[in-house]
Amino acid sequence: MKINIAKYFWDLNKKALKEVKDILKNPAHPKFRARLITLLSRCDRPKELFSLITRDDFINVWPKVRAYWLKIYRDSSYRDWWETIYQQIMEDLGAKESRPRGSPARLFLKFGKTIKEARIEKGLSQDELALKVGMKQPDISRIEEGRKNITLETLSRLCKILEVGILNLK
Repeated sequence: MKINIAKYFWDLNKKALKEVKDILKNPAHPKFRARLITLLSRCDRPKELFSLITRDDFINVWPKVRAYWLKIYRDSSYRDWWETIYQQIMEDLGAKESRPRGSPARLFLKFGKTIKEARIEKGLSQDELALKVGMKQPDISRIEEGRKNITLETLSRLCKILEVGILNLK
């Protein structure tokens, strides 16, 4: 499958487009992560991605790309989507998980339970709460499961919307 790279890098001139093709062929290139993040944030078709970089390169660089992406953009539904693609590839390859994971911290579990109970008491779905808080539904789900670390600002918004005055996390 041959794709028109300008479809994803519309903001680059012809010379830069040619450079991007070369950069995406070389994961060691200093601009590789930045260019890949641009591509991943504009592309939602794995077949098109894997026509530009190999599946093996994606598997090998994804953990570092994900970490870099988190540093430059805290919230990204595209990053979460590509994380899911990565996880599926790893499962298909027979890996149980792409990275070791422990149990969620007890504090996160307790907080998640408190948020879930308050949400249900208010008669809100996860999607409705997500809209009010300015998040996405999968993030609310991960919070309630104790699998998402959140900022104090997000904690404050959740508590305000759910009218949770005091958190007992002992």
